[in-house]
Amino acid sequence: MATEFPSPNALADAVGDHLGYSDWLTIDQERIDTFADATGDHQWIHVDPERAKDGPFGATIAHGYLTLSLASLFLPQIIHVRGVKMGVNYGCGKVRFPAPVRVGSRVRGGAELVSVDEVKGGVQAVIRVTIEIEGEERPGCVVETISRYYPA
Repeated sequence: MATEFPSPNALADAVGDHLGYSDWLTIDQERIDTFADATGDHQWIHVDPERAKDGPFGATIAHGYLTLSLASLFLPQIIHVRGVKMGVNYGCGKVRFPAPVRVGSRVRGGAELVSVDEVKGGVQAVIRVTIEIEGEERPGCVVETISRYYPA
């Protein structure tokens, strides 16, 4: 269940708070192949299960940018801001890929509100999303997302 905020301005009171977690998602070969088709990145470590068995990870792995893109899927499961006429993905700050996400892994997002600043007509929030891999010590991705919320 998402952490709810009644308005964009209410975000400021939660700076430094952990906002919660998304649902778990299994990364299957079909998702990896679909991403490869969408981006044109058909490197064998992603799309060739037979060759990847003997590769450095023992199986195919999700593209780093596929793992990063899951922040867009996970954030609405973690945070909901009411009283908004428009929300905008303004970009990302620091992005890291500490561990590979092997096919068949389950991942989820956890989020922490890092900062909130006023911008012209709205509020800008930096939310650090950590994409955890079930059973692994290191996450698959850590990204500082930047969102802008414009009050209704």
